Amino acid sequence: MTTPQDIIRPDVLAMTSYPVPDATGLIKLDAMENPYSLPAGLAAQLGEHLAGVALNRYPAPRPSDLLAKIKRAMGVPPACEVLLGNGSDELISMMSMACSKPGAKAVAPVPGFVMYQMSAIFAHLEFIGVPLNADFTLDADALVAAIEEHAPALVYLAYPNNPTGTLFDDADIERVIAAAQKSLVVIDEAYQPFAEKSWLPRAGEFDNVVVMRTVSKLGLAGIRLGYMAGTARWITEFDKVRPPYNINVLTQATADFLLDHLDILDAQAAELRAERERLARAVAALPGATVFPSAGNFLLVRVPDAAVTFETLLTSRVLIKNVSKMHPLLANCVRLTVGSAEENAQLVAALKLALH
Repeated sequence: MTTPQDIIRPDVLAMTSYPVPDATGLIKLDAMENPYSLPAGLAAQLGEHLAGVALNRYPAPRPSDLLAKIKRAMGVPPACEVLLGNGSDELISMMSMACSKPGAKAVAPVPGFVMYQMSAIFAHLEFIGVPLNADFTLDADALVAAIEEHAPALVYLAYPNNPTGTLFDDADIERVIAAAQKSLVVIDEAYQPFAEKSWLPRAGEFDNVVVMRTVSKLGLAGIRLGYMAGTARWITEFDKVRPPYNINVLTQATADFLLDHLDILDAQAAELRAERERLARAVAALPGATVFPSAGNFLLVRVPDAAVTFETLLTSRVLIKNVSKMHPLLANCVRLTVGSAEENAQLVAALKLALH
């Protein structure tokens, strides 16, 4: 009888699936989610709106009205088109698949978002990670050297970076764009609501740049919607590998409705930015904790023992992310999602016990 070992790729057999821990009954501060729900009145209106969605019909593959609304609401330059994905993950997968020529490579700073490497591996792209500096700033010289040596198809730059929270220097990014004459530079702005800086207004200026964003960190992680903006020559090609009905009707309808209420989501993001600063000060005051600057809705913190800190917080019903084994630069580091004021207070109290 045929077994998976007979037909599945050896590298896939050797992998583990993407870990998503059970957070039932826990204060969930491990996945950079917005802790706030929609106001009750707005949620009721959304429910009425979704009740009218035709669930018996396939979704529009290229929902023109929604695309136009995203362009207006997010300030996409007139020279750019937009491609939708089932989260940013699918957009990364589309690009990897489309660029998967023999010998093709992808380059990204590390530590960084794990899906850059995973999607490259799945699509048979060679992945080359370029270590950040010890303070998690971009080693622009090393990255430019890697681009010149390997001529990668794709260069990923997260702005800000996950899991470090670093907002790379704009002059360094311009150097990378200038060096990547045979590459597409993908600027990933998943955490833009918390960074308040963006390359999207300049996306149409460059022949080799696209900008990715997601609505997940804005408070809509559950609907799984990412979008990419770039000139038509790139978007047209990536659209060819998009699954035909990749954005379901409920996601489309939810996004269409809530784009008319961005003021509420923007206010929540502003509150989380303020909470980030308060949380950073409180954690930095704890013995043995080093808090790194963050432009995201999370903090990277180095502690004396990441494993002990993680387990001690679990006993207090607080779930964080132990990133200490992701890369040598992250030794004894944990990542804390910024929650509500109440959640953050419980997090700090649990950390006091862990770091006592």
